[in-house]
Amino acid sequence: MASPQKRIARASVPIANHNRILAVRLSSLGDLVHTIPVVPALRSSFAEAEIHWVVDERWSPLMQLVRGIDHVVPLRGSISGYLHCMKQIRDAEYSCAIDFQGIYRSAMLVWASGASLRIGRDVDSARERGAARFYSERISPSGKHVAEMSMSLAEHAGARPKIPMQFPIDVPVAEAGRVREELKAKGITNYIVVSPGGGWKSKCWPPERFGALCAEVWNRYGIPTVINIAPGEVEFGNVARAHSHPAKPIVYCPKLRELVALLSGALLVVGGDTGPVHLAAALGTPVVALFGATNAARNGPLPSGVVVQNSCSSDLLNYRRGDYLRGRSYSPEMLSITVGQLLNAIEQQFNNPSLIQQRSYGL
Repeated sequence: MASPQKRIARASVPIANHNRILAVRLSSLGDLVHTIPVVPALRSSFAEAEIHWVVDERWSPLMQLVRGIDHVVPLRGSISGYLHCMKQIRDAEYSCAIDFQGIYRSAMLVWASGASLRIGRDVDSARERGAARFYSERISPSGKHVAEMSMSLAEHAGARPKIPMQFPIDVPVAEAGRVREELKAKGITNYIVVSPGGGWKSKCWPPERFGALCAEVWNRYGIPTVINIAPGEVEFGNVARAHSHPAKPIVYCPKLRELVALLSGALLVVGGDTGPVHLAAALGTPVVALFGATNAARNGPLPSGVVVQNSCSSDLLNYRRGDYLRGRSYSPEMLSITVGQLLNAIEQQFNNPSLIQQRSYGL
């Protein structure tokens, strides 16, 4: 295995016909979704190659649904799990390994692969600067959106990007049937999903306002709402439901594959700059995304979605290494967004012809 290099020269785009490619993006949900387009891009260039993906075990059920990935390697969150993963990838004999995350944990796995071509971000763009020393090729990623930046790394390995970007995520049949039957038993066929939670409170909108939004959607359109929560977000769901009268939304805490099914079957998904919203957009479900102190041009939903954002200070637009505000309280930018703005955005989505065709609730 080659040792980490302190000085690495940047080479031109390799043209080798790779036989086995390792992609490393460990987390989180939204970032994984925005990295998925590299799979069809790599597959279009290396049709016979095996594509393997290392991901934190929590998110492996999603990556197993991505067409074009031959093998998902789950990384367990322990020292023994990390060592086991390193052995797996070392034994696989990859010709190319790409780190789409740029932190020490991901960079070490790319290095441990022993691949002769190890691609990652350079010192100025890696999330953790020291991670760059573990690559044979250091790249300054190009593009405005994080998905474009990841694609530029794949292009350095010889991938041909798909335009528009593709998100080949299969909806799990069993989970889709189960979610549909559970909702049907509660009298719900057509529905919208609101997702009030988030990794950081500064990216969230108060659950009381989500409750008021549910009430207004019910009053205007007669559409029931499903409040999606993750484990640990029960309070968000309960508060939103308590403020939703006369609507009676249900609070739903799905597993990851069930979440895919829930979002794919929704008329519309509303939430902040969080994983469920990005996943819904990738699945082709119309979304309304609330953005506060994060840059929608860099992190917005793909391939499309309506973004509601009142302001984003100029200093926060200059991401040095992908950093953004991770506050523990609601941001002024998010608090400035009103229920009325969300209703206008929802109406904008409801006026899309593709959505109107699905609306069988009889307006």
